[in-house]
Amino acid sequence: MDLFKVYKLWDIEPVKGLGTTLWDKNGEEYTDLYGGHAVISVGHCHPHYVKAVSDQLGKLGFYSNAVRNSLQEELAHKLGKISGYDDYSLFLCNSGAEANENAMKLASFHTGRSKILAFGKAFHGRTSGAVAVTDNPKIRSPFNATGNVEFAPLNDFDAAEKALQTGDYAAAIIEGIQGVAGIYEPADEFFVSLRKLCDKTGTMLILDEIQSGYGRTGRFFAHQHSGIRADIITTAKGMANGFPIGGVLISPAFKPEYGMLGTTFGGNHLACAAAIAVIEIMESEHLVENAAKVGEYFRQALCPDGKPVHPVKEYRGRGLMIGLEVKDGYEDLRNRLLFEKHFFTGAAGPKVIRLLPSLTVTTETASRFVSAMKELAD
Repeated sequence: MDLFKVYKLWDIEPVKGLGTTLWDKNGEEYTDLYGGHAVISVGHCHPHYVKAVSDQLGKLGFYSNAVRNSLQEELAHKLGKISGYDDYSLFLCNSGAEANENAMKLASFHTGRSKILAFGKAFHGRTSGAVAVTDNPKIRSPFNATGNVEFAPLNDFDAAEKALQTGDYAAAIIEGIQGVAGIYEPADEFFVSLRKLCDKTGTMLILDEIQSGYGRTGRFFAHQHSGIRADIITTAKGMANGFPIGGVLISPAFKPEYGMLGTTFGGNHLACAAAIAVIEIMESEHLVENAAKVGEYFRQALCPDGKPVHPVKEYRGRGLMIGLEVKDGYEDLRNRLLFEKHFFTGAAGPKVIRLLPSLTVTTETASRFVSAMKELAD
């Protein structure tokens, strides 16, 4: 049996990691500024993380949600405290797409409505409901087509108002920062206006913080820069530093009913141990603050006084969620960064290099990357 080849692969196989450093099977060393799609939040093989997961595996790896799991309760308490949403409830699942599926289902249960408003260029996942609110027809099969989803342009309040004032929408779902699209931010004023509009029309506001959350932008959730609160928040990627887990943070206005949501693997003992360790590391090492500090270094080095330096055409993002739109030679630049300078980076939309490093990244590492970019551009 062969693999079903749906990924475009670089011919590099990382076999070991530590912090922001990776080694391939040939012993070559690389700097990881992508974190496997923003998943590696506290660095590869952090000793506290390794010990927590190893210790838990030696006790109990899994049992179902038919019994009490105090690790889930500990995780909910810690996540509420660090995020500022300590009055919310937590539903645990396995991935970001699953979190978004459950968030939209909750909104529909709560309001009795069937429609969802999403935004242009959005990416919310690849499962049936999540892909229906993803603005990319190439990954939406005929089976996923639904008449219950409408799209409005990002930051276009008039278009959002026109849809939501009909009173047909269970929820509006929006990313804290659009990642896959190319690092596009909802304006703070748009967030504030959308929050008021949702309140006025009885629409639930779902914030997809799967990529933009968990401290990445210098606040725990990206939408917190605007001062608003969401009815439902979804999270996943950086939540357990590589162990599969997702979460839905749910407003006290929602009342749980037996059987309305469920999962087999969600919130298992190993996943919770990993997620608890991540929060403990974030708190003890002040990683949210570090994301803000190093993110500002990147911005000042690559876009001083708002003027991008060659080869950057436009600098987008906040903290350590960075999009660098380059002028020319995008594919060649990414390849040279990897194979000549040994920096892992990501892609986001046409001509955009995406940086999503571990929140432990240092200004020294950022400086080396900036120097490499400038050398390759000369």
